[in-house]
Amino acid sequence: MTAQILLDGLIAGAMIGLGAIGVTLTYSILRFANFAHGEFIAWGAYFALAVSGGLGLMSGALLTPIAPFSFGWALPIAALVAIGLTGLLALALDAVLFGCLRRQGSTVIIMVMASFGAALALRSLLEFIFTARPAYFTNALQIAMPLGGGMRATPDQLLSLGVALVIVVLVHLLLTRTGIGRAMRAVSENQQLSGVVGVDVRKVVRIVWVLGAGLASVAGLMAGLLVQVRPQMGLDLLLPLFAAAILGGIGSVPGAMLAGLIVGLSEAAAVPFIGAEWRAAIAFVILVAVLLLRPQGLFGRPE
Repeated sequence: MTAQILLDGLIAGAMIGLGAIGVTLTYSILRFANFAHGEFIAWGAYFALAVSGGLGLMSGALLTPIAPFSFGWALPIAALVAIGLTGLLALALDAVLFGCLRRQGSTVIIMVMASFGAALALRSLLEFIFTARPAYFTNALQIAMPLGGGMRATPDQLLSLGVALVIVVLVHLLLTRTGIGRAMRAVSENQQLSGVVGVDVRKVVRIVWVLGAGLASVAGLMAGLLVQVRPQMGLDLLLPLFAAAILGGIGSVPGAMLAGLIVGLSEAAAVPFIGAEWRAAIAFVILVAVLLLRPQGLFGRPE
């Protein structure tokens, strides 16, 4: 594996890892696989695109690139707004759909099928509002800088890696050093018993939805900045997200991030050997292998 393939895999893996953290947290608390999670990635990117465009219309100076990056101050401001809006979207989806199903005592398969339907609806709504044409946060071109060892990367790519690392550390500290983090871990172990001992389960569920959607929004921002923004972007990342969440172990934030990097590296390494058209199959192979050989994942515990 060349050094450049390693770097490309780390960059792709950072996006996958952030999205996988949301998947693993949602599954560990709510006990179902939310296939609408990928749409939070796309909606987060489009929220940021719309807000940054609006800010640019109000003040063109906000679009002036901040050296050495390709974007201006409009994008960081829009990113914060997009994270909040994506969190609200997740809360609204839970209130309208998943919360009602939980109160009715719906089975896991019904929740999963409902998430499929929600994903289709959210994706179609994106295409209706923004059309299916790809969009970009900026038209500025960046030249990759030499980093040594045969590696080259743009400032935007290095920033994305740094942001992903900081977010993973913050989420890990949230889960291990705060009261709400302990409550989340308690609910993931036993929801009924947690409620008996005084944990506000509804509050924990709301926080998990907001946190997971916020992380998905950041992943969408990274994908949109480094590649492009389009309605299908969440669908394309969905299989790698679930592969990383299962490989890392359900409920493990460091495991999800590490597994995301593994999936990203595997996909990047596969391109020169078997062709780019087979890249998407790598996540499926990893997913099947983990389910067969170690269903609990790298950091998970056997049920």
